[in-house]
Amino acid sequence: MNRKDFLRQAGLLGVGTAIAHDSLANGAVFFGREARIKVGVVGCGDRGKGLIHTMAKAASKWFEPVAYCDVLDFRAAEAGRIVPAATAYGDYRALLEDPKVSAVFIAVPLNDHFTVARDAILAGKHVYLEKTMTFTIPEALQLVKLVESRPKQTFQVGYQYRYSPLYFKVKEMIQSGYLGEVTQIDCRWDRNNDWRRETPDPALEQQINWRLYKAYSGGLVAELLSHQMDFIHWAFDTHPDELVGAGGVDIYHDGRETYDNVQLILRYNKRGLIGNFGTTLGNARDGFLFKIKGTKGTISLLMNTGLYYPEEAAAREQGLVDGVTGATKIEQRTDGGIPILPQPTLDGTIYALEDFHRSILRGTMPSSNVYTGAKSAICTVLANKSLYTGETQHWKAEYGA
Repeated sequence: MNRKDFLRQAGLLGVGTAIAHDSLANGAVFFGREARIKVGVVGCGDRGKGLIHTMAKAASKWFEPVAYCDVLDFRAAEAGRIVPAATAYGDYRALLEDPKVSAVFIAVPLNDHFTVARDAILAGKHVYLEKTMTFTIPEALQLVKLVESRPKQTFQVGYQYRYSPLYFKVKEMIQSGYLGEVTQIDCRWDRNNDWRRETPDPALEQQINWRLYKAYSGGLVAELLSHQMDFIHWAFDTHPDELVGAGGVDIYHDGRETYDNVQLILRYNKRGLIGNFGTTLGNARDGFLFKIKGTKGTISLLMNTGLYYPEEAAAREQGLVDGVTGATKIEQRTDGGIPILPQPTLDGTIYALEDFHRSILRGTMPSSNVYTGAKSAICTVLANKSLYTGETQHWKAEYGA
């Protein structure tokens, strides 16, 4: 399969097809052959404002932000400067009652994900919920049942890399056996900063820096490593059977509770696979690092580019025909790497919003949905439990296959 055929099959070429009037959500506005969906955003921190900005710019042909809400006035004011014509709300429940709003984007602290998502679904809205899907395992299982009871509403979880043409291609390479037998995954997502936001009032410390406190946050595992764990679930159609973690507050002794130095080992017994996932706030040299190692070759991924490194025997077998990209000859770098795609991909959020739009109009299930979101939420909870207790955690049958 060549690159163009693959992208077409994956639904990543073009924007969509003609949609019947009766399949449109309330508030949709026709332009050309598509419908622009009216959105309310709950939570206007960094991620919420980022979503608003993307909808107002790169995704403006799919979505129109018509309402936003935040409990902090200055955050709401920041959002208002991006979309001055949208309606501001101080209570998300009032936003959910707004008849203009047909879809809700939720970017609140993790401990509030379930409550806001539940209320949005019960209000009849389509929901785009930022990762991690829920804070606890019971919340994840309950949300699955609720979404199942509302099949006409689209529910998507914000693991945006699932929608990138690059990551779709890597998934295809893995499933087709191009890497051979994969036994090791090495992932890092490192930074060199204290992960703090500026606080204008000390009384707002935990509201603004909620990521640093266990009552609100899953820490670095939820905010960073869960992206990479989620991709492994998706690409290999699996889940970890055993999870072991170690970490601590080793760098910033400033009252934070979530760890600033984390290492996880996840064992996928049915796949014969070990996943190593690490992150630190004390060194940014590796940044985002994602290596998938098989008997025939290695894939090395960044956020928007990737290289394939064949093992010696596989390189001889594959010769000059580039089975990765469909080109007639391999364009090999001096380090032996073969580019998986000819150019960097766009911001993954753009692809994710395109799929959310398409799923709403077509009534199809997004790639990152309530079932996959639950799997990654449960994995995050178990990983953190191992981090904080020092005990190995195990996947239970009640969590799903």
